[in-house]
Amino acid sequence: MARILCVGALTMDTIFRLERLPEAPGKIIPLDAVEVAEGMASAQAASIVRLGGAAALWASAGDDGIGDRLVAQISEAGVDTSRVRRVAGARSGFSSILMDQTGSTIIVPRYDPTITAAPDGPPDLQGIDAVMTDVRWPAAARLALAAARAAGIPGILDADMAPRDVLDALVPEASHIVASESAAKLLTGAEAPEGAAWRLFDEHGVFVAVTAGAHGCWWTEGAAIRHTAAPRIDAIDTLAAGDVFHAGFAVGLTEGWPMARTIAFASAAAAIKCTRFGGRLGAPTRNEVEAFMAAQG
Repeated sequence: MARILCVGALTMDTIFRLERLPEAPGKIIPLDAVEVAEGMASAQAASIVRLGGAAALWASAGDDGIGDRLVAQISEAGVDTSRVRRVAGARSGFSSILMDQTGSTIIVPRYDPTITAAPDGPPDLQGIDAVMTDVRWPAAARLALAAARAAGIPGILDADMAPRDVLDALVPEASHIVASESAAKLLTGAEAPEGAAWRLFDEHGVFVAVTAGAHGCWWTEGAAIRHTAAPRIDAIDTLAAGDVFHAGFAVGLTEGWPMARTIAFASAAAAIKCTRFGGRLGAPTRNEVEAFMAAQG
């Protein structure tokens, strides 16, 4: 079984599901609530395990009680957390998330600046078959992608929205770029995902995918741009859907699947997640994804 090192965010999210998002100050009783350890890289790692892969996490947390709970929750999800850096005196990342019944969110995160300080050196890639980084710990992401290239293994970048200088530093290091529609537009100026995918491929010459939610995913095959439609579902929680997509992508890539199957699998996994409340806790198993794909025809 291939092992994927996920690099980046680790936060404690408190998610409140409301009838509607607030329009004015006041006290609101939620329909549901959950506290869950996630963040992009951490949600990806836990979702990889749910999808039948093996994952390790390189992230930072404080040496506080929240950090203890973060590491414990991600470990309980089956992720190797031996590389998680605990920063003395730092407060672990956390956020409060308000979500309505359609999945629209208001997210208020807090990161101690010392959490994202540069690591002392590159990660240990012994026993690792691929690296996947988010954009929330840029210095570590750059080291990890460079180490993956030196080791001759895939270096996947989750190119989500971030300061332009962060994206510009990370994109050239990746062997596989999987970008959100908004980040792809920021990088290329292209209004349409298809055009953004082409411009990123033309500039960097590596595999590119651009995800656009319910509109599907545009991805490169050689010099051609392909499109995979998103499954039609009734979404109630889109939080961590992108992370689940990236997890499915990494599993398919490391298992050597044809890219069309990989993208379809990732899209189906993300779609199922959107029908479940709870952020990454809604990530499906591989059996669930395969059954969903079979039912879709």
